[in-house]
Amino acid sequence: MAHAATTHAQGHGHDDSAKTTLGFWIYLMSDCLIFATLFATFGVLANATAGGPGAKDLFELPYVLGETLLLLASSVTFGMAMLNLYAQRRGRVIVWLAVTFLFGAGFVAMELNEFAKLIADGAGPGTSAYLSAYFTLVGTHGLHVTAGLLWIAIMMHQTFKFGLTGTVRRRLACLSLFWHFLDLVWICVFTFVYLRGFL
Repeated sequence: MAHAATTHAQGHGHDDSAKTTLGFWIYLMSDCLIFATLFATFGVLANATAGGPGAKDLFELPYVLGETLLLLASSVTFGMAMLNLYAQRRGRVIVWLAVTFLFGAGFVAMELNEFAKLIADGAGPGTSAYLSAYFTLVGTHGLHVTAGLLWIAIMMHQTFKFGLTGTVRRRLACLSLFWHFLDLVWICVFTFVYLRGFL
């Protein structure tokens, strides 16, 4: 009887794991649709500057490149965290997650600084349709990165408190997908919003 109950519970645990993974993939696909819509909107409004400043007047490419390198570096450090997860090295997982958090926080800080500078220079989201689309697209990505940072902090705590249990491993795997997805979206932002504006 006890064995049957244990088997039943393990079966349910497996089902929950599968449902969680499927649910997360569905969430990522819905996020893809959101960003696709924002990219399409930006593409339509890219020239709607209302006689105001465009990309060449607003952005400093080396600064944005610095943001990009920070986020790319954070993907590398997250990869190191996952390698140590597979090697069952809890302490190193936490260290690499902390490094990832610092790179991600640096990216968000640079983005907020860029937004503040634009608004101070009179180039806020209400200045033109182009800037409205820009702030919406880049700001939405920034909010996702901020949510990712909160998730990283939570997972650092859970890894420290519970160890590398099956649940923690599954959550870290989902977080890894989310973080690399944000990196991919930012590469599209950098190419489509910033580089395209300088061509």
